[in-house]
Amino acid sequence: MTESGGTPRGAPLVKICGLTRNEDARFAQKAGADYVGVVLSQGFGRSVPEGDGERVLEGVTVPRVAVTVDESPEINVALARSIGASVIQLHGSEPEETARALKNAGAWSIWKAVRAREVADVQRVMDDFGEMLDGVLVEGWRDGAIGGAGLTLGVDPSELNRVLTRSVSFVLAGGLTPESVADYAARFGPDVVDVSSGVERERGLKDPDRVEAFIRAARSDTLLGRTDLNIERTP
Repeated sequence: MTESGGTPRGAPLVKICGLTRNEDARFAQKAGADYVGVVLSQGFGRSVPEGDGERVLEGVTVPRVAVTVDESPEINVALARSIGASVIQLHGSEPEETARALKNAGAWSIWKAVRAREVADVQRVMDDFGEMLDGVLVEGWRDGAIGGAGLTLGVDPSELNRVLTRSVSFVLAGGLTPESVADYAARFGPDVVDVSSGVERERGLKDPDRVEAFIRAARSDTLLGRTDLNIERTP
């Protein structure tokens, strides 16, 4: 499993997503987040107004994730550059060609989100995108839900890990909270846990106490020293 900074071996990295305020982004970094994410496509509940992404992330030095939904490669590039993104998270129904166009267009990683009704949904993305991907974000599914809907993942953990390769980061998202993240991380063995609504006091406004609690729980005694979480992944 990936290790970074003070993150104990066996514990996942933490991404705080759906940030809309600079004070929340700064606090997430101070609390120990490994990634911060902003929704740069317009029309969603946590979308950052056009051109405001850099303001939201001002002063934040941990890796930045540009979350986009069904944008063209050209717009993806512009949005990612506008915040100095380390990761572009494609969170819509983007084709493989979009990931291919973005792969070498900047010094960023490409993550693809999958709303998984079954493990076969993840397998299709792995087959279609292949080497274009650096990470796969897997969350629960509901018709019409794009993300941030609090839908926990209901697929079998061992089956899921068998279709994921060790060369691709596994990002677990959807419905995680300070109360549930340690259990889900122990069951699924992700490289990264991603939270948005689970640490909010209202949509788009993070609760500092819940942010701290989430990060603490993600690195709890439940996970410390675990070296067996990903042993079933495909080489």
